[in-house]
Amino acid sequence: MTQITLSFDNGPDPDVTPQVLDVLRRHDIRTTFFVLGDKLRERRYLCERAHGEGHAIGNHTYNHLVPLGMSAAAGMATFEIVRTQELIGTLAHERRFFRPFGGGGLLDDRLLNPEALDVLVQGGFTCVLWNAIPEDWVRPQEWVDRALQQCFSQAETLIVLHDIATGAMNQLDRFLNLAKDRGARFTQDFPESCVPIERGRILRPVDRYLSRAA
Repeated sequence: MTQITLSFDNGPDPDVTPQVLDVLRRHDIRTTFFVLGDKLRERRYLCERAHGEGHAIGNHTYNHLVPLGMSAAAGMATFEIVRTQELIGTLAHERRFFRPFGGGGLLDDRLLNPEALDVLVQGGFTCVLWNAIPEDWVRPQEWVDRALQQCFSQAETLIVLHDIATGAMNQLDRFLNLAKDRGARFTQDFPESCVPIERGRILRPVDRYLSRAA
């Protein structure tokens, strides 16, 4: 049976996040929202609703402007991660979820630099990656078929979607219905292969995700 874990990046958005939450509630699905600190500052109420409905809140950096592995600026990674975690505050999951910005969803050395890795380890963070990127942000009307192909090509999928104002989440209900019709099971758990760091412990090699920017 295909198992799918949903996750949403780059919110919260005042229009799209409630729409997503309504759909998830109808389908009785729990997920994780990886939020941007800069958006969270003025929209914490949306994260409070998500948290109250059983969804987890994760850290997806503060500004989401430059992948951490592409920055050599001292202190930038620390600020991006730590400031966002401070804003998440009591809404944080006990595992302290963090997802790096991939610059288009690529799993390569753009994700982290040595400073970021140190922050994750010393701060006891759990680094959550992904194994499906249907590019909903650039294919707002076409991502569903791509998502289904990616999800049903493997036993366990952690898919990245985006609760941002592209119109893509108008297709979320359709995607969930089609996946369920094909026998998919939805879970909030992450595939182990997508979690290289758990509560500050490096469980799987991270060299491919680590730049040597200094």
